[in-house]
Amino acid sequence: MAFQRVFSGAPWEKKAAYCRAIRTDNLVFVAGTTGVNEQGEVVSLDGYEQTKRCFEIIESALKEVGANLSNVVRTRMFVTDISQWESYTKAHHECFSEHPPTATLLEVQSLIHPDMLIEIEVDAVVEE
Repeated sequence: MAFQRVFSGAPWEKKAAYCRAIRTDNLVFVAGTTGVNEQGEVVSLDGYEQTKRCFEIIESALKEVGANLSNVVRTRMFVTDISQWESYTKAHHECFSEHPPTATLLEVQSLIHPDMLIEIEVDAVVEE
C-alpha cells in the first residue's frame, strides 16, 4: 500500500510530525485545518472568514492528491463558539451545497491559538 503525503509548510507539521493530507488508494484524509495565512497568523476574528480559509487550504491539499471538494464524504468542524454556528455553516454550504457530505459540528473548549474559532478535518473518496 502506497501513501501520498501533502505538507503545507506550516512550522507545526515538523514539530508535531504530521502532514496536511494523506492519500492511500482511493481514500484521502485531511488533518485538522485552521484559518491561517502562509505565515501561520489567524486570518480574521470572524467565524465565516476563518471557515472559508480552512476550506481554501483543504481544497488545495485535496488537489495535490488528485481530489477536490466534491470528493469529500465527511467533514468534522471543531468550534470554540457554537453560537456562531450560522457563520461556520454558511461557508460549509458554499463549498458543499451541490454535493453534501456527512458533517459534524462540535464545540470544544479551545484550539491551539486563542483567536482560532474553528478547526476542520475532512475525509474524501476518489475514483481509483
